[in-house]
Amino acid sequence: MAKDQTGFSSFRFCCCILVFLFALSSIPLLYWSCFFGYGYYYIQTTMSNENRSTNLLRFPKAWNHLDFSSQPPQKFLKIALFVKKWPDENQAGGLERHALTLHLALAKRGHELHIFTASSSNSSFPLYPHFHISRPTAAGYLDQAVVWKQFQAENATKRPFDVIHTESVGLRHTRSKNLKNLAVSWHGIAYETLHSDIIQELLRNTTDDPVKSPALSERVKKVIEEVKFFPNYAHHVATSDHAGDVLKRIYMIPEERVHVILNGVNEEIFKPDVSKGNAFKSNLGIPESKSLIVGLAGRLVKDKGHPLMFEALQQIFNENSTFRDNVIVLVAGNGPWGTRYKGLGSNNVMVLGPLEQDQLAGFYNAIDVFINPTLRAQGLDHTLLEAILTGKPLMATKLASITGSIIVSQEMGYTYAPTVRELKKALYKIWEDGRESLQKKGRFARERGLKLFTATKMAAAYERLFLCISSDEKQQHNYCIYQPQFN
Repeated sequence: MAKDQTGFSSFRFCCCILVFLFALSSIPLLYWSCFFGYGYYYIQTTMSNENRSTNLLRFPKAWNHLDFSSQPPQKFLKIALFVKKWPDENQAGGLERHALTLHLALAKRGHELHIFTASSSNSSFPLYPHFHISRPTAAGYLDQAVVWKQFQAENATKRPFDVIHTESVGLRHTRSKNLKNLAVSWHGIAYETLHSDIIQELLRNTTDDPVKSPALSERVKKVIEEVKFFPNYAHHVATSDHAGDVLKRIYMIPEERVHVILNGVNEEIFKPDVSKGNAFKSNLGIPESKSLIVGLAGRLVKDKGHPLMFEALQQIFNENSTFRDNVIVLVAGNGPWGTRYKGLGSNNVMVLGPLEQDQLAGFYNAIDVFINPTLRAQGLDHTLLEAILTGKPLMATKLASITGSIIVSQEMGYTYAPTVRELKKALYKIWEDGRESLQKKGRFARERGLKLFTATKMAAAYERLFLCISSDEKQQHNYCIYQPQFN
């Protein structure tokens, strides 16, 4: 009995912390929800302030909203990057894709890149950045002692590093605390993951006592750990507006050390191309008579929301034969739920497996709307950005990172609460709206995407941040001051 009371008290304490944290975080969300979306109205109404000189280290919005010169900088940097693994170009998760896209772009801009990463059987290493390869630990992480020795050896040469960048905890906080010219990019933090854990707990088909499920209490402990060690990183880059807000208010990091730079994808690959889309459909044998083609892409796993999507589609197909006969569902990616999707019906659900980037471009051009059912409330999913640049409207889970930075209004697409009932309503809505309405939303989405979510925009913002934090008082040019570009 005493053990039960102790467990209940511990669970109640964790719940109190959760309620307190989410109450703090929800204040701005509730305040701005009467406008287009979290933070969107703020961006629109303060844009006029960008017509004057600005201290970038105190700029409150995403740096993607600013226009940086496309000309080569006056100073070329020597940059150290720490990343858990260097990805295969065609198969990469969000963090690895970010590292690949960003740092190859910076190398092409003329900067000297030194990448500290672990070897893997799937890794392919380009010729021009300098790679410092080590064996991963048993858990698959960078061996901190080894990479630190590699870093120190290179840093002791005639030219030390101007700036150090770590993707997440590629470089541990125990090594980073004395590096002033360091920036860490976060593609998901424990506080955001709390939302994911709550969703997963609510969706569990069980009557088990939540006290016996330690996930939530463990996550609270993880948040507290992060709040303690995050200050050991000099500068923090949040990949969504919501994460930037959390780092400032919940993690209590000074605003001049938190910078929002949204993810970007290659705009030369992901762009509207009707002929490519038609060829993709023709190769799959999709008839012109189909009224709607919806697409899913990414890892086909549980936390990406595929059990929810599977159940919603199954129910709709069983209750509405017209929807079933006239809607095609294309599923790109790999994972256990790919096999389950095949069981929904070979005529209207096509599982394509993993696609290379050029194939993905054809996939996006072939569909009428892109759906991301993710239950992971962190980071900024690249598939959403790829679809936007291809000119497609979106449908995604109503998570703060998505509604705050991507689907900021109904003009871009649809959001829904992560339940089967709400997902079904959203699916019926896009079907009822039809292609003409979806094409209009897609044009609006691409227009905004070109302003914010291109690889060029992302690389320019990071380059300016790196120039800023590497600057010293002896330099004539103050890269931390933004001067608007006038044509």
